[in-house]
Amino acid sequence: MSPVTSAVLESPSAGVAAVTVRVCDDTDELAWERFVVNSAQASFFHRYGWRRVITRAFGHRAHYLIAERGGTICGVLPLFHVRSLLFGKALISVPFCVYGGVASADPEAVTHLIDRAMQLAGDLSVDYLELRNETPQNPCWPTKDLYVTFKKEISSVDEENLSAVPRKQRAMIRKGIKAGLDCHVDDDIDVLYDMYSQSVRNLGTPVFSKRYLELLKAEFGDDCEVTIVSSDSRPVAGVMSFYFRDHVLPYYGGGTSEARVLCANDFLYWQVMCQAAQRSVRVFDYGRSKVDTGSYRFKKHWGFSPEPLYYEYGLVRATAMPNLSPTNPKYRLFINLWKRMPLPLSRLIGPFISRNLG
Repeated sequence: MSPVTSAVLESPSAGVAAVTVRVCDDTDELAWERFVVNSAQASFFHRYGWRRVITRAFGHRAHYLIAERGGTICGVLPLFHVRSLLFGKALISVPFCVYGGVASADPEAVTHLIDRAMQLAGDLSVDYLELRNETPQNPCWPTKDLYVTFKKEISSVDEENLSAVPRKQRAMIRKGIKAGLDCHVDDDIDVLYDMYSQSVRNLGTPVFSKRYLELLKAEFGDDCEVTIVSSDSRPVAGVMSFYFRDHVLPYYGGGTSEARVLCANDFLYWQVMCQAAQRSVRVFDYGRSKVDTGSYRFKKHWGFSPEPLYYEYGLVRATAMPNLSPTNPKYRLFINLWKRMPLPLSRLIGPFISRNLG
């Protein structure tokens, strides 16, 4: 773990305490969590537990920065040092997560945290610092416009939510209902991983290890809920969803070859929406998609509107933004070959590759 360091980054005006930035350690966890829960700029991915999960699952070293005024936290920035023989070195907030960057309502704290992060990026000799922001923080930095997110307020009344789904997609949900699909919350990661790894392989993407999903469930408990849809007692679709304040985010999901025929995916996400409403959730967050991909169109068909994400890059050793996206033509052959790989082999090899992707 990095030693705790501290630096005063600005002389205070009369009567105003200076902003200080330091690297936190585990003694700061409770204070960090309190700040994140109460910060409008923070997301589920700013929670302190990700430090343990990503370190244990992937081996990436954490550097969690705290900004303070007068001893009170006014901003946080979670960072991970990702080192890859395939793709180089980066400092990312937050790898394997859709949101990240600085969480703070204090403009000075935002500036100082980013300055400290760039200093750290230089000390670590990484290629770049990547901040996965929901709103712009560094307008002068190169910014990737590949990703969007989909969020929508939901009602506490299931029928109102169903009526808000466009007609064609609503018919798919009703088809799943008529097919007699069963939905239940299930802590069995094995069942979810079996379907998730199939779906990821079929997309031509290396899968994460099952241990990663197990660590997420163990770390976040009831805020990490696994929902399984079955047909005649056979699991056909499932998803791991994250709960944070009044938001729900279905995150890691997949289905069998039967799922499409049974409309199990539409039925699954509808059931997650119903479960979330029962937990007084106000916002259904459909998460990140690449523009004009299948998942992008699926979410639009549900009546969700895309909102741009601002993945900003502080270049250190690199001279341009990285392009590790599957949409990059240089990866087309690899993707096509991976889609044909036997499933057991993809589960064996995938985790060694995916840990480098971030």
